[in-house]
Amino acid sequence: MYEVTIRKSFAAAHLLREIGGKCEELHGHNFIVEISAAAAELNEGGLLIDFRLLKRWTDEVLEELDHKYLNELPFFKDMNPSSEQIARFLYERIGEKAKPAKTPLSRVTVWESENARVSYSL
Repeated sequence: MYEVTIRKSFAAAHLLREIGGKCEELHGHNFIVEISAAAAELNEGGLLIDFRLLKRWTDEVLEELDHKYLNELPFFKDMNPSSEQIARFLYERIGEKAKPAKTPLSRVTVWESENARVSYSL
């Protein structure tokens, strides 16, 4: 199995309701995201996927989150915009862009600090 991973970042603010503690107050993070795609076979060019494609799709989706108040975005309207939910959002949105390339995402990891991360995969 081959796996390709790219790393990007974005900054955003949020608050998490009904969890107790400081995170219920408005605060922000400089999030780091890792987007991974995997497959057993390589394409005709000997690649799993061109890094540039994965980076472009990720940049397009991150533009929706970067420097935003996440609680106000439609996707997070009825839920806490936790790192877990951000990872799922990225997996679904970037995964849709990857479908035509027939290279499925294998995992999305969101780091909200240098020592706290969450991963989402199917």
